Amino acid sequence: MSTLLEIAGWLGAALLLLAYALVSYGRVGGRSVLYQTLNIAASVLLAANTAWHHAWPSAFVNVVWIAIAVGALSAVAASRRATPQEP
Repeated sequence: MSTLLEIAGWLGAALLLLAYALVSYGRVGGRSVLYQTLNIAASVLLAANTAWHHAWPSAFVNVVWIAIAVGALSAVAASRRATPQEP
C-alpha cells in the first residue's frame, strides 16, 4: 500500500504541474474543463498521499483545492446550460 500511495503522490504532483503549465503558457483557460479535471485528479492523489504521511495541512489544502475545482466545474456547467446552443 505504501508504494501505491507514493506513486499516487508523484503522479498527483506531475498532474498538478501539468495543469499549471498549461494555464501559464496559455494552452488552456483557467475555467476549462481540462484544467479543473486535472486539478481534481491531482489533488485527490496528493490528498491520499499526504494523509498517508499524516501531513494534515497539505491534505487539507488538497481537499479545499478539490472543492474549488468542483465548484468551478459546476459554474462552467451552469454557464453552458444557460447559454443557448446553436443547432
